Amino acid sequence: MAFFRGLTAVSRIRSRVAQEATALGGVRWLQMQSASDLDLKSQLQELIPEQQDRLKKLKSEHGKVQLGNITVDMVLGGMRGMIGMLWETSLLDPEEGIRFRGLSIPECQKVLPTAIKGGEPLPEGLLWLLLTGKVPTKEQVDALSKELVTRSSVPGHVYKAIDALPVTAHPMTQFTTGVMALQVESEFQKAYDKGMPKSKFWEPTYEDCLNLIARLPPVASYVYRRIFKDGKTVAADNALDYAANFSHMLGFDDPKMLELMRLYVTIHTDHEGGNVSAHTGHLVGSALSDPYLSFAAALNGLAGPLHGLANQEVLLWIKSVIGETGSDVTTDQLKEYVWKTLKSGKVSKLYEVVPPILTELGKVKNPWPNVDAHSGVLLNHFGLSEARYYTVLFGVSRSIGIGSQLIWDRALGLPLERPKSVTMEWLENYCKKAAA
Repeated sequence: MAFFRGLTAVSRIRSRVAQEATALGGVRWLQMQSASDLDLKSQLQELIPEQQDRLKKLKSEHGKVQLGNITVDMVLGGMRGMIGMLWETSLLDPEEGIRFRGLSIPECQKVLPTAIKGGEPLPEGLLWLLLTGKVPTKEQVDALSKELVTRSSVPGHVYKAIDALPVTAHPMTQFTTGVMALQVESEFQKAYDKGMPKSKFWEPTYEDCLNLIARLPPVASYVYRRIFKDGKTVAADNALDYAANFSHMLGFDDPKMLELMRLYVTIHTDHEGGNVSAHTGHLVGSALSDPYLSFAAALNGLAGPLHGLANQEVLLWIKSVIGETGSDVTTDQLKEYVWKTLKSGKVSKLYEVVPPILTELGKVKNPWPNVDAHSGVLLNHFGLSEARYYTVLFGVSRSIGIGSQLIWDRALGLPLERPKSVTMEWLENYCKKAAA
């Protein structure tokens, strides 16, 4: 397990001790629950009124408080650094990396239930944490695992929709098609068409999100086996947890691979709300599109080379280095190849040599590699070598974070997202007046 835990050190994530409640910003989020409270939806029903009141108080008492200044650079630079949305499930710490409900990855490894002693956190535990803000018991996680299995049946028309595509279509194209085909099962769409009060929107959204999360591994594994293997489906094993079942359906049952899949899914679940896939899911969901439509849109953003294709691109880049320089590459050869890559318009990261070069480039504040610099390499090492498929794994993982926040979007009654846009002429005129 030291191998897996070393990932956080490589990513320069400095751990804080989970037991130090004062350092975690409030004991409430580390509250351990009793084993009798096994129903996740019931937990949410108790929490939602409290959080609705909290939001109302925040708006009434502090609605006019300014959160910072917007500069032209922010408008022209992809809104980077601009605070513009509410995202409850995670927050990116500039020093320690992502925090899920206040907990860093090392802290999650300490407190979340595992499948084996000393193992990696179970993604079901993180789903519980993201939705409730509370660390679940092993009994609660086991109950949620069983519930996800009961929800995982995929209608036959979904596979037929995927089969209508050429087998050469990109795995993300086939995966997204499968998600869109699942949309006809949407409980939210059915409830909305019948008519229901806004205060109840979260309930069918919850059903859709849990169903979606449960059905993604069978759909994703079907895409993998259709493209890269024999095209046959592998049935879920009711005795396995979510991530292990996914690995099993892909055809990988080695215990080390099961642990890697648990770690992979956990660390890719959520990454604040401003990244392309999370923001897209939130934006489309704000129009009251159901979770299937919202998540399919998020997947299309994830498929871009500047977002979800990152771990695929890293692995392919490393292979290209070996192909051109050989496996016994020198530091000077690697530096030369890095500059060649950067000048070609592609950005790649590699542990020891690349960060100083990126710093020298002058455009990167934090040059150290994130999880995408490691995950593809590890998957390749344990046998899942089809790099084109890696973004599908990312998508399955990200459903947990996006789905959790969509449920809270509806529970809190968050409005339609509609930021103001301007033209270059408007900016030029505004700047002239400001300078006068």
